[in-house]
Amino acid sequence: MSVIVEADPTRAETLRSALGPGVPVLATIDDLRRHLDAHPGEDAVVLGPSVDQDTAFMLSDSMRISRPSLGIVLVRRRIDTPLLVDALRAGVREVVEERNLAGVNDAVKRVRDVAAAMRQRNHGDGHEEGRRGVVVTVFSAKGGCGKTTLASNLAAALADGGRREVCLVDLDLNFGDVAIVLQLFPAHTLADAVPLVETLDLPAVTALLTPHSPGLSALVAPVEPGAAETVPASLITTIISLLREQFAYVVIDTPPAFTDHVLAAFDQSDLIALLATLDIPALKNLKLTLETLDLLNYPRERLRVVLNRADSKVGLALSEVEKTLKVPIALHIPSSRAVPASINRGVPILLDDPNHPVSVAIRLFGEEHVLPLAKAGGEPIPSNLRADRRGLLRRKSKA
Repeated sequence: MSVIVEADPTRAETLRSALGPGVPVLATIDDLRRHLDAHPGEDAVVLGPSVDQDTAFMLSDSMRISRPSLGIVLVRRRIDTPLLVDALRAGVREVVEERNLAGVNDAVKRVRDVAAAMRQRNHGDGHEEGRRGVVVTVFSAKGGCGKTTLASNLAAALADGGRREVCLVDLDLNFGDVAIVLQLFPAHTLADAVPLVETLDLPAVTALLTPHSPGLSALVAPVEPGAAETVPASLITTIISLLREQFAYVVIDTPPAFTDHVLAAFDQSDLIALLATLDIPALKNLKLTLETLDLLNYPRERLRVVLNRADSKVGLALSEVEKTLKVPIALHIPSSRAVPASINRGVPILLDDPNHPVSVAIRLFGEEHVLPLAKAGGEPIPSNLRADRRGLLRRKSKA
């Protein structure tokens, strides 16, 4: 359910026309508090333009503690960056311009979806209260291997049409493609979390997400050039820790480099999928990646090697590849022209054609290697080892 707070009758009716005739309209915040006490099932509150901004922020800040599933949608005549920063800091889920009535409706739908997911989690959906969500990071030291394709399709497989809540995080902060691959039009990106680095909490992170399909949301990469330089690695650690409180599974797409952001993701990961294709440069980089992770003391049991376009006839035998790498290949993804076609349509092939051999392979990987981790209860890499690893990697690169 939703409720509107707006003292001006004309504006109130305009907002109600966007949400539906049955939505109640209240004149003051005091009226709203009494309404919320009497209606504990409310999911969304739309605060109209006449509501004082500071009062709106105070309400949101108090609600995210007493009623964290309740989403506040703030409607303003004009929106600027300082307003967005202050709103996110106060826990406001969405900020929409007054004239954008379709945006108001979409914002309410999004906050209601979040509320439904939080209720489902709290009432038992296989992700028990107090249990940490599973974090899976997809990595390749060579570009063009299909990291984003694997990450987006794996996230869709784990979501299973809304059966589970999954968040896909685009950690390629300079050249992230998740938004393009999924044809998302995000209102917020990961860069919007930077001003909140000291006060970031779960409602604020949730407000940055963009929904894609039932059970699947995404935190997309910054779109502004140079924004990656403003994102500290500590923020990535905080974001992943918060997301795993909300989501059963967090899937992370990465750039092809051992950056501090990638290492922060590795430290939080229950499983790291190392991707390569059946060519000498990619396999050489995969071997160096395995050696680097060994040097940094990442547990081998958390690593899975994935071979994309594994049926390519290029003169390399899979048995020889495994012998050279000295690790088994956990997933063979076949070649298919349907994959780039699905990318161009903005729909993961697993959703576009669930019975396609590529879809079946990725779904089986999720069932065999990812879903069982929900019961394993693994822990992140200890913080004292994280600093040691970064220093060791920097010393290695200078050697």
